[in-house]
Amino acid sequence: MDTVTTDALGTQSTGTEAAAAAVRRYCDSGNPSAYLAFNRGNSYFRLPGDDGLIVYRPVGRYLVQFGGVFAAPGSRARLLAAFVDFAAAQDREIVAVQVQGADAPVFLDAGFVVNQMGASYAVDLDTFTLAGTRFMQLRNKISKALRGGLVITEAPYADWRKAVTELDAAWLGTKGEGVRALEFLVGETGGPLQRLRRLFVATREEELVGYISYSPVHGPQAGWMHDLSRRRPDAGPGVMEAVNKAAIEVFRAEGVRWLHFGFTPFTSLDAPRFPGYSLAFHWFVNHLWEHGEAVYPARTQLAYKEKWAPTLVLPEYLAFQRRASLPGLVHVFRACNAV
Repeated sequence: MDTVTTDALGTQSTGTEAAAAAVRRYCDSGNPSAYLAFNRGNSYFRLPGDDGLIVYRPVGRYLVQFGGVFAAPGSRARLLAAFVDFAAAQDREIVAVQVQGADAPVFLDAGFVVNQMGASYAVDLDTFTLAGTRFMQLRNKISKALRGGLVITEAPYADWRKAVTELDAAWLGTKGEGVRALEFLVGETGGPLQRLRRLFVATREEELVGYISYSPVHGPQAGWMHDLSRRRPDAGPGVMEAVNKAAIEVFRAEGVRWLHFGFTPFTSLDAPRFPGYSLAFHWFVNHLWEHGEAVYPARTQLAYKEKWAPTLVLPEYLAFQRRASLPGLVHVFRACNAV
C-alpha cells in the first residue's frame, strides 16, 4: 500500500512520489536518514499549493514527526504552524525525532523544546582505508568469511525478494518470542520506491546468508546510507563486514564521497545545546545510554559503526511541542515497535 498523504483540507491521496521529490529538493539540512520518510505506514501533512511536507505517524495521543519540515525555507514556519493546529484539532501533541541541528530554529521559533537524542555517523570515502593495525581485526574477520566461500554481489531486489523475506523471518526469530521488527526509524525492503535503493547480498553456494540495503542520501554530504542489514543466524562472523567492504569498493569506484551509517539514539551526547533545552531530559537520555539496552541496542549499533572509523558525527535531536517528557519519548519508541 502506498503511503497516505493527509493535507490541511483533510483529503487523502497516494503521494509517495511527490514526497520523494520534496525530500530531495528540501533536504538542505543534510538528514542522512531522510529516505526513511518513504517507509510504508508514514503519513504526510501538506498545505494546498505548497510542495513542502511534514512526515509523521499518529501514535496514541501524539503525532510523531520524522525529521524537520521538508519545505522551502520561506514556508517552513507556516507549514509547522499549520501542523500544530492540525494536531490540536485532534487533541494531540507533536514530538519530532531525528531533527537535524540546522532544522532546530523553526521548532524553537514555534515554542518547541529541542534536546539531543543521539547522533548519526558517516565515513568520508575519499580518505577511507582499511590499511594499518587499527583495522587488522576487521580485515582478518572479512578474509575469514570470504575464505569460507562467501560471495558478495550487488543484485536486483526482485531477484531476491522471497529469500530476503525468509531471512528476515529467521533473523527476527532469534530476537525472542513476540518481538516485532523495528520500523519507522529503520529502513525496509520493498515498497513503491525500492528501485532507488541498492541491495548487496552475501551468498554461499548460491543461498542467501546476509544482505545490506543502502538508501540514497541527499544534501551537503550526499552519498549512501548503510540502512537495513540482516544475516542468517548460522551465517558466521564477518558476513556484514564483508558485504559493507564490497559496497564501499563499488561506491568509491563510482566517485561517491560519503557512506552514512545512520542514527543511533543515546550516543555522542556532547553536541551544543539549544536555548530552553531540558537538563533533566538530557540526564535521562544519558542514563539510557548506560542502562537502556533493553529499549534499544545502542551500544551494539555504535560498536559496529565505530569499526569503520567514522569521520563525521552529526548530532540529532528531539523536538517536543510543549516540554521534554518521558511520554513523548515513549511514543517515539512505540512508533518504532520498540516498546
